[in-house]
Amino acid sequence: MRKLSLLICVLGMPFASSAQSQPGSWENLSRLQAGDRIQVVEMNSKKVSGIFSSASDTEISLQGKEGQEVIPRQDIRSVKLMKNAHRFRNTLIGTAVGAGVGAGIAAGAWENRGFLGGKGVGAAMGAALGSLAGAVVGALAPSHDTIYRTKTA
Repeated sequence: MRKLSLLICVLGMPFASSAQSQPGSWENLSRLQAGDRIQVVEMNSKKVSGIFSSASDTEISLQGKEGQEVIPRQDIRSVKLMKNAHRFRNTLIGTAVGAGVGAGIAAGAWENRGFLGGKGVGAAMGAALGSLAGAVVGALAPSHDTIYRTKTA
């Protein structure tokens, strides 16, 4: 059970590290370009996704599903840039970490003379299973950049 907990913790690290990124201030919205896909989370937890149009000191404007939307700054909890630029990198990192963790756990738990072979066979099987699990976690890890977040969010 302890080994399973360790595996879950290690494979969950990409999610935790992305959640700890420090978003910038409202002025960072100036780095957005018209046409960028963004997601705005309002204070009431409503999510509005669309194409960025413009931002001023008091509001942000985007083309959403229901047409042009203007959201006042005081109603905005966070703004995320919806790029999946690191999806492949995250998948590779997840695969490598999963393989290492899987091999280590399986080698440690495998019997010296198991019915399929020794610890080397166990390590190889653990690496294969771990790399598959790690690849899935890496591919699903969020890679959206938080451009802005209120201090109360």
